[in-house]
Amino acid sequence: MFDNMSQQKRIIIAVVLSLIFFMAYDFFIPKPVVTKPVENTSEKQLVDNHPKLDIKSKDKENIIASVSSSHFVADISDKGEIVSFELKDERFLSDDSKGINLINNNASLFPLTMSFYDSEFNDLFNKVPFSANKTSLNANEELVLTKDINGVVVTKIIQFDDNGFYKVKVMFSDNKDRDYVITPGERPNVIADSYTVHGAMVYKNDDTKVDYEDGDIKVGVQESEQNVIISAFSDRYYTSAFYNLEKPYKVVLKNLNDLSVGYIIAKGNDTFNGYIGPKEHKILESVDARLTNVVEYGWFTFIAKPMFSFLSFLYSHIGNWGWAIVVLTIIIRIILFPLTYKSMVSMQKLKILAPEVKEIQEKYKGNPQKMQMHMMELYKKHKANPLGGCLPILIQIPIFFAIYRVLLNAIELKAAPWALWINDLAVQDPYYILPIYMGATMFLQQIITPMTIQDPTQAKIIKFLPLVFVIFFINFPAGLTLYWCINNTFSLVQQLFINRIFANKEAKNESR
Repeated sequence: MFDNMSQQKRIIIAVVLSLIFFMAYDFFIPKPVVTKPVENTSEKQLVDNHPKLDIKSKDKENIIASVSSSHFVADISDKGEIVSFELKDERFLSDDSKGINLINNNASLFPLTMSFYDSEFNDLFNKVPFSANKTSLNANEELVLTKDINGVVVTKIIQFDDNGFYKVKVMFSDNKDRDYVITPGERPNVIADSYTVHGAMVYKNDDTKVDYEDGDIKVGVQESEQNVIISAFSDRYYTSAFYNLEKPYKVVLKNLNDLSVGYIIAKGNDTFNGYIGPKEHKILESVDARLTNVVEYGWFTFIAKPMFSFLSFLYSHIGNWGWAIVVLTIIIRIILFPLTYKSMVSMQKLKILAPEVKEIQEKYKGNPQKMQMHMMELYKKHKANPLGGCLPILIQIPIFFAIYRVLLNAIELKAAPWALWINDLAVQDPYYILPIYMGATMFLQQIITPMTIQDPTQAKIIKFLPLVFVIFFINFPAGLTLYWCINNTFSLVQQLFINRIFANKEAKNESR
């Protein structure tokens, strides 16, 4: 079967399948294997019946304290919840100089919402507002919130650091072990796209990870995970997370308004660690490298993680993410050169043998076994491998998808310039120069690449692939398109190099 298939046909199949897989990637992400649901009836009732929050809780009269740092401003309501978290960094500002708010104005669930198993205590807890020891404070200062529930003083101490990490300590004056849940809130919903995973990530103390994409958990169904040390709820670039790297906890997850949300199961006086902010490796690693698991790379995490680490290493020496991408692409091409060289040589040999192959096919048209035998003898005689061009393609596919995930998920590229007109590698090329250049280099490579396709339909498919890729990449981040442009340029140069070698060989043979 494969021997009868021309090299170009295999390339068409590989490219088309890759493109289909690329476009439908999210549909192929494996669904997580989840653990048993919550067995405790009162616990299930509590989570199912968490109090609905009044969206007016963001009105100014309900905000009792604001925390400021060099990177954010957070507002705390009289319910003890974080109801606003606005980023201040210049790269997160909009055109009208407004910061990105990572907490939705109309959220149904805010960070630090608490709900108690004891319904009577829970009702009273929701009716009595918190009071604050300060109305305005800076990072690393303690905000002390208190409320009196029939003689039981509930205290919630919140302390943010400069980057958005925070610690929450909950205390009851009677020291009773009241059962309750506390949540990091709904995930940020800043970046709405279909290319990256949005939802929940649960990381356990045995280094296993479970992902719940929005919609994985059906309405009315809840899942529970034990021995959790990180539970994060994220969009493409931002996350709201709880973590306790020393003391594993239990988390219950459910679908709320089509978003995956989670609650930590808690008891009595306890301390919780949280983070709201960008999924930036440098920030997350400043606390613990395991927190970088909130960045979702999908199937190719095992390649993507070291790929980003190497890209970051290059950036640390070059100082420009765009040039770091260029250098990374060049290094990858150099590493893969022996394979791509063999692939191109194989295609050249198959081009030379094409007339003889066609002759064999016509001669033994009615005898497939003899046709196969004579074709194999021909390939063996000239040391040509009909499958020689497939292996490099198969190897490059996971590498490409890993880079695709890295460059799509890297918030480090946000507002990062490359050169000339590219001022932000995380958004599309404003003048479409990179996508057009990418298509042009693909087209030029087609012209100089040996082709043995006789079928006009297949020839048309090949001819229009550059246009398909231009359309497909037109709205992709400039950083990703830059990688593809450099990759195409190297392929073009390599093909010219191989063509010249074979042209010289043919010239020598003719002169003999």
